[in-house]
Amino acid sequence: MVRAFDLARRGPEHDPNPRVGCVLLRPAEGTGRSTTIGEGWHRGAGTPHAEVAALADAADRGEDPRGATAVVTLEPCSHTGRTGPCTQALLEAGIARVVVAVQDPNPVAAGGAEVLRAAGVSVTTDVLAEQGRELLGSWLPRVGRDRPFVTLKTATTLDGRVAASDGSSRWITSPVARRHAHELRAQVDAIVVGTGTALRDDPSLTARTADGTLAGTQPRRVVVGYRELASGARLRGPGGELVQVRTHDPAEVLRVLASLDGAPVHRVLVEGGPTLAAAFLRAGLVDEVHAYVAPVLLGAGPAAIADLGITSISAAVRLEPVSVLPLGPDVLVVATPVREV
Repeated sequence: MVRAFDLARRGPEHDPNPRVGCVLLRPAEGTGRSTTIGEGWHRGAGTPHAEVAALADAADRGEDPRGATAVVTLEPCSHTGRTGPCTQALLEAGIARVVVAVQDPNPVAAGGAEVLRAAGVSVTTDVLAEQGRELLGSWLPRVGRDRPFVTLKTATTLDGRVAASDGSSRWITSPVARRHAHELRAQVDAIVVGTGTALRDDPSLTARTADGTLAGTQPRRVVVGYRELASGARLRGPGGELVQVRTHDPAEVLRVLASLDGAPVHRVLVEGGPTLAAAFLRAGLVDEVHAYVAPVLLGAGPAAIADLGITSISAAVRLEPVSVLPLGPDVLVVATPVREV
């Protein structure tokens, strides 16, 4: 399974489909061990799925997959989309056993394990499932939804300020943290700010490399609100497409982004400011928080999040930490909101 994870990581990270790897194994006679007869991974939307790629690799090696075991990072699909169902391909190849890390939560594609079991194939699920879910990344929580995955990013002092009382905010975090934030920008499809941030800070909202040049792929730059941008605003300069969404409703923002022509928007980064961050949190539309925290104290100035309407500690928005990463003198805390059951 670990080898299947490695294969899956060869697939495109920001494809609308999940990254999946597959290894085909056959017992080596007289050794009590297994030998690999085929490997494959999903190379992107519209290409053969990992299981089909592994079967093709076995054919190229001159191996017969009948009676073999397929080790797959995600449950084989049982539906026909741009490609056929992987369950059918495995059955036609005579695979005798399937080992799965993560069961498919997509209601359209799920059910492959039961299809295989009904046909007499031995199926084992939830093998190294935690590692499998980590590999699937933002695809997992957004699957089956009709909206993009939303990451809220903040950059604050240790006492939660995003600027000093005079409005100055450059730079709270270190160059190391800022470089990391640009890497995050390069991984998303759209960066969202409110008109207040756009007019006050005049950001460019571009993804840049370590040497300061524009990254090869740029996210769309989205401004939420009704006020007009200046004709000379940096958002009108080099970078991703500028999209103005004239609303204060976060759900409407996501609906607009999901319906844009051209490259699909699967992952959104909300960068500012406090009012917009609070709006997305109040609407329950934040899937993940990236909080860059610098060892700096101001004692005054705007907070990272505006009023959430919370009057009691029992009503606080609780987050579950996913990782803590030191970045020079700063720290990045990645956490996900705890959903009420």
